[in-house]
Amino acid sequence: MTGVEPAGGRWPGAGPLLLGVRHHGPGSARAVRAALQAAQPRAVLIEGPPEADALIPLAADEDMRPPVALLAHAVDEPGHSAFWPLAEFSPEWVAIRWALERDVPARFIDLPATHTLAWDKERPDGDGCAGEGTAQRPSEGRPPEADVRVDPLAALAGAAGYDDPERWWEDVVEHRGAGEGDVFAPFLALEEAMGALREAYGSGGGHDRDLVREAYMRLQVRSARREFGDAVAVVCGAWHVPALRRKEAVTADRALMKGLPKVKADMTWVPWTHRRLSRASGYGAGIESPGWYAHLFGVPDRPVERWLTRVAGLLREEDRIVSSAHVIEAVRLAGTLAAMRGRPLPGLSETTDAVRAVMCDGSDVPLELVRDRLVVGDVLGEVPRTAPAVPLQRDLTRIQRRLRLKPEAPERELELDLREETDAGRSRLLHRLRLLGIGWGEPAASRGSTGTFRETWRLRWEPDLSVRVAEAGVWGTTVLAAATAKVEADAVAAQALAEVTELAERCLLSGLPDALPVVMRVLADRAALDADVGHLAQALPALVRSLRYGDVRGTDTGALAGVAAGLAERIFVGLPPACAALDADAAEEMRRHVDAVHGAVALLGDTPAAVHDGLRTRWHGVLRVLSGRDTVPGVLRGRAARLLLDDGEVEQEQAARLMGLALSPGTPPADAAAWIEGFVGGGGGMLLVHDERLLGLVDTWLTGVPGEAFTDVLPLLRRTFSAYEPGVRRTLGELVRRGPGRGGGGAGRTGAGMPGFAADLDQERADAVLPVVRLLLGPAGPGPSPAPGPGPGKQGGDELVGVAG
Repeated sequence: MTGVEPAGGRWPGAGPLLLGVRHHGPGSARAVRAALQAAQPRAVLIEGPPEADALIPLAADEDMRPPVALLAHAVDEPGHSAFWPLAEFSPEWVAIRWALERDVPARFIDLPATHTLAWDKERPDGDGCAGEGTAQRPSEGRPPEADVRVDPLAALAGAAGYDDPERWWEDVVEHRGAGEGDVFAPFLALEEAMGALREAYGSGGGHDRDLVREAYMRLQVRSARREFGDAVAVVCGAWHVPALRRKEAVTADRALMKGLPKVKADMTWVPWTHRRLSRASGYGAGIESPGWYAHLFGVPDRPVERWLTRVAGLLREEDRIVSSAHVIEAVRLAGTLAAMRGRPLPGLSETTDAVRAVMCDGSDVPLELVRDRLVVGDVLGEVPRTAPAVPLQRDLTRIQRRLRLKPEAPERELELDLREETDAGRSRLLHRLRLLGIGWGEPAASRGSTGTFRETWRLRWEPDLSVRVAEAGVWGTTVLAAATAKVEADAVAAQALAEVTELAERCLLSGLPDALPVVMRVLADRAALDADVGHLAQALPALVRSLRYGDVRGTDTGALAGVAAGLAERIFVGLPPACAALDADAAEEMRRHVDAVHGAVALLGDTPAAVHDGLRTRWHGVLRVLSGRDTVPGVLRGRAARLLLDDGEVEQEQAARLMGLALSPGTPPADAAAWIEGFVGGGGGMLLVHDERLLGLVDTWLTGVPGEAFTDVLPLLRRTFSAYEPGVRRTLGELVRRGPGRGGGGAGRTGAGMPGFAADLDQERADAVLPVVRLLLGPAGPGPSPAPGPGPGKQGGDELVGVAG
């Protein structure tokens, strides 16, 4: 076979036209479009997996919006995948669109994905460098004998005296007008440069996979020439052009292809994002400024002026004062900086410096917003519905349309009212996807109501979630069936009891009635065999929380109540012995278990079955045992006393007596400090503010601690009191400074102006607030009329009464 002859200013037709490009380069994309328009080839060959040839016509669909990516995954192992991202400014995408618009055959000629996926598993050698194929595969180690892969752009930029490859590329390619002069000259120059680099660094450049890929591409070019003659254009990474130009025997190329590993692979189009294009690792394409590149490609006329106008608009949306005068001055400054730096036109660095100086007052804070929203951007591509997809993806797409829940690249919060049918369906979908490992949404703290009828989600669609969907397809063809099968399998494989109870909770959240019986059977079996009180205590809260979902979600939770009550009974019996003779760390962990069980019993105690069985009464009995048993660590005894006080099971006098016993002179200071931590920890600061007797006991004990023991108890006390709000700590300090129990006068105020306490109610001060209270609550019958004063009049009071009524 004769070699491929170089093309001059006019394509002579003596051989295929080789167009070496930089992947995702807008300058390369414009140059490719101009060269194809001038050459008018009969076929276009593109670097990419040949299995995607059948998907090329979808690029002409009106619903196809780049950025998109070709996704290849192993049929037997969907999680093992590879991506080939394409943006609107990618030369490959421009070549595909040019061919489709003119009914010219377009084909992919790179190494098939069936070999690429198998190679990644069996012969890892790394991948990904500028000027190479766009397949994005997991980064892995290179062979020990391989040298570091050469970066062609960095090498060429260094030879030209540039320290920044991106800046060099902008100067020599992006700022060159498309179609000016010889449209083929840039490709010839780039080919010559790549040939010199390959001579210096070797043909493989550190990757033996390149040799195999290039052999396969040569075979494909030969095949196309037999079909279409020499009127063939090849669009590939510039690094490969010298290899495609080189004469090689067909037998040698075929020999390199023998024995390659293979896996069965499927391919489809998936949406991509600019943000993913900007990432240099994982599935990212490694370019730094996709938003800027898209602007250069889409706005060739006066790009700097238009870019700075967009920046000004963004900053104005964020309430920054930016006028047209700022834009004019920024354009002038960017041009001046380009001239000073010897650049043909202002690039991203010049425009960024101009924005910082003129529009951001020298601050990098608003500049980060510009970089995030414009330089990178959150553009999310779209793929037509007719694109091949696994059945699970099709079902997910159908549900998304029905629930009006569109995948979006920017992160956003979604507030759901579970009383509404659509919002309840959205909640079930997001919970089911989380069970399948598809993290489209993450639960977030609600800024509104904290009722169980409301949920808040933080949503963000990442392109690699398409892989997770394909991977989850092994569990079923619909989201409901896949989530049900996944939960059942997870329940059987769960090692800890708490894992099973969490699955039960998530079954109810996700609306999986068919999976719940399996989970409940496993839960009952595990609970019967697990005698560890800590495990039971960890399992109970999630199980009890699940009982709350029946009201809003309409789920039958009757089966859960019996299991939860049985777990609670076993905890009641086993907790006192389990709390004896614990060290400090174990006691602290057990305190967390006690708090969790207390909250769970409070919820469980409201159910009819629990009220009938008296669960709450028996739990209070357990707390009384813990509060009075000397073998129980002080932190647990103090916590039990506090929980009893909060529930009204002990009077304040009894609580003061328990504290007095715990802080008596015979108690070691460390044990006494631990009791205080258990009693007043976890938001107990207001208890000491409003009960000066308890504060006085603590104060008296603390002042009586011997000096040699004080340094031992100080860290524990600091940890306890540092958790209080600043206002609470300040009030406690004022009370201690004047002395608890020594507040002055009927006014109940100290000389420092802080609230104090008196033995009796100050009737005069209490009466002063009654008119305001009546005004807020409305008249409840005959009584004195509200006194006149500042605030709403009688009409406003009637309105408040109407709202309250």
